Amino acid sequence: MQNSMLRKVGLALLMVLLMGGVAACDDQGPAEEAGENIDEAAEEAGDSVEEMGEEIQDSAEDAQN
Repeated sequence: MQNSMLRKVGLALLMVLLMGGVAACDDQGPAEEAGENIDEAAEEAGDSVEEMGEEIQDSAEDAQN
């Protein structure tokens, strides 16, 4: 249960960050670079949340055994 909730929260966070990044990409120069950095950070955050969820799931399964 916690795993699916973490994934939903992570995906929602990722979507919000990506939407901000897309809006920033309309500008040229430093704003475009900042948008790309936001996109990369959002992707890394999403990956981290997914990994954390997998670790929690693994720990829960180990505790049951």
